[in-house]
Amino acid sequence: MNRINQKLQEDKKLLSIYFTAGYPSLNDTVSIIEDLEKNGVDMIEIGLPFSDPLADGPTIQASSTQALKNGMTTAKLFEQLKDIRKTVSIPLVIMGYFNPMLQYGVDAFCKKCQEIGIDGLIIPDLPVDEYKAHYKETFEKYGLVNVFLITPQTSDERIAFIDDMSNGFIYMVSSASVTGSQSGFGDEQTKYFKRIADMNLKTPQIIGFGINNEETFNQATAYTKGAIIGSAFIKYITENGIKNIGEFTSKIKP
Repeated sequence: MNRINQKLQEDKKLLSIYFTAGYPSLNDTVSIIEDLEKNGVDMIEIGLPFSDPLADGPTIQASSTQALKNGMTTAKLFEQLKDIRKTVSIPLVIMGYFNPMLQYGVDAFCKKCQEIGIDGLIIPDLPVDEYKAHYKETFEKYGLVNVFLITPQTSDERIAFIDDMSNGFIYMVSSASVTGSQSGFGDEQTKYFKRIADMNLKTPQIIGFGINNEETFNQATAYTKGAIIGSAFIKYITENGIKNIGEFTSKIKP
């Protein structure tokens, strides 16, 4: 069974952290992953930097720009992660845009992920219809979970289709804005969380965008299996470096 599916079966709310590979420094990737696991994080999303990140707010965009300047590439990331399963056991997901994957070769990219021990992919600009028509067999051949995103604007019909196509979790975007652009959840978002919960989907949901402290983590996970933190973590390591990651995670899940 895929590590993501094993983790989703655990009787607790899951904390997933996103960070940009190659940031703050090119060779920080592995030590950040190892430290996050040591500090109780349940799953990690490794951001593959891209020059035109559509869904990312200024914090993640800036980290991607710096990572690219530092020399991060798809090949470099795979090289950095080649021995990651010797030290890390929690699920690892690569989050990135489809262009770098296409340039590398989709089959070659997925094969490399399987060799390294990557459990899943989040590709915001790969529509579920396109995935079903052209790439589903390849992902399944290499044992990769593909994670689709839904937003408050996604229709019930589309959500049902995504639920049917999903084999891990659904990334539930908390709002229509980019990452890192809000603080706290209002009534409208709470209604959205409840609406999705009432659909009784077969696929667990994990909420991302707007989670930055214990309060927002608890608000998000009242209706879902877990929450994803990205911009707040990147801000933290930008300001504090990567030596005291436990200080950040302890404020989310004391």
